[in-house]
Amino acid sequence: MLNKDKVVKEEDILREKVQNLPDNLKKQFYEKIEKEIKDPDTYAVLNWLFLTGIHHLYLKKWLKGAINLILFIVGIVLLFDENIYFGVGIGILVAIFIIELNELFQSQIIVHNYNNEVTQKILEELN
Repeated sequence: MLNKDKVVKEEDILREKVQNLPDNLKKQFYEKIEKEIKDPDTYAVLNWLFLTGIHHLYLKKWLKGAINLILFIVGIVLLFDENIYFGVGIGILVAIFIIELNELFQSQIIVHNYNNEVTQKILEELN
């Protein structure tokens, strides 16, 4: 679980590094960061509306998103089975919902941390 205070402190350190960049690098930084930065509200909406893992894909977490999507599809397919698999399908969907509910409540800090990682990556590329 992410620590909000730690993520905020990391952001402060990164902001200071950006402010210390020469003007030409600062301009390059802002051009790159504008394309890469993610919105916490978009992440939360994707999480809430679609339990399919699209919110993971939004943050470029391809494996986690793919696994989530596959489990969701399996759960839906099993719902149409009249045997015991119906209960398994419900169980999979409920499990996804419970796991993703935590990420919904943590969406602000998850995206904040992602944006810090992107900022750090761009700073390393510029140096």
